[in-house]
Amino acid sequence: MDLPQHWDDTYRARDEDALTWFEAVPEVSLRLVRQHLPRGGTMIDVGAGASRLVDHVLDERRGRVTVLDLSPEALALTRERLGQHANEVSFVVTDIRNWTPDRAYDLWHDRAVFHFLTDTADQRRYLETLDASLRPGGTAIISTFDLTGPEQCSNLPVQRYSPETLDARIEQLMPGLLTLVRSEQHTHHTPKGNTQTFQISVYRKKEIPT
Repeated sequence: MDLPQHWDDTYRARDEDALTWFEAVPEVSLRLVRQHLPRGGTMIDVGAGASRLVDHVLDERRGRVTVLDLSPEALALTRERLGQHANEVSFVVTDIRNWTPDRAYDLWHDRAVFHFLTDTADQRRYLETLDASLRPGGTAIISTFDLTGPEQCSNLPVQRYSPETLDARIEQLMPGLLTLVRSEQHTHHTPKGNTQTFQISVYRKKEIPT
C-alpha cells in the first residue's frame, strides 16, 4: 500500500473536524506536554497530521516544535491554519521508519503512530528513530489504542496494547532504552459520538553513563 497516498486521500475525503481522531483542544496531550517539555525546550510531534497540539504549544511559548507526518496533505492543513506562525515550526514530511533526525529533542510525542506498526521490523525501526531523536533523559509520550480499543483505524490494522504489554514490547525490542514513568487511560469521543479507548504511557530515556 502507498501509505502517503492513503493518508492524503483520507484527509481529502472529509473536513478535518469530521475525522475520527479530531480534537478541537487536545487536552490530554497538552497537559502532558506542559508537564514534560522544559521551557524553551524542543519537541517533536510524530504523526502530527493536522493536530492542533502545535497551535497551543506555540500560543504558550513553551518551546520549539517539529511536526512530522507522512501525509503532505495533513501538514498542509496545519501550515495553512497556522498562517504566519507556521514559520516558527519545522515541518517534516516523511515516514518515521525512514527518517534520520538532524537534532535532539527533549520531548517525543506520539498520539497514534506506534499502534499502526504491526511488523516487528517496523516497530524496531521506530524505536531506533526515537533513540536517535530523543536526548538522554528526555521524555517520550506514546499513546496507542488500549486492549478494548478498535482493531482498525482508517481501514488499517492496528496493534492494541495495555501499558504493561507496550512496556514489555519496547523492552524486548530495545532493552534498557526507556523506563516507564507513568501511564493512564483516555476515552476519546469521535465527532460522530463513538468512543475509542487509549492507553498513554510516559517514558524516560536512559541517561548516558558517567
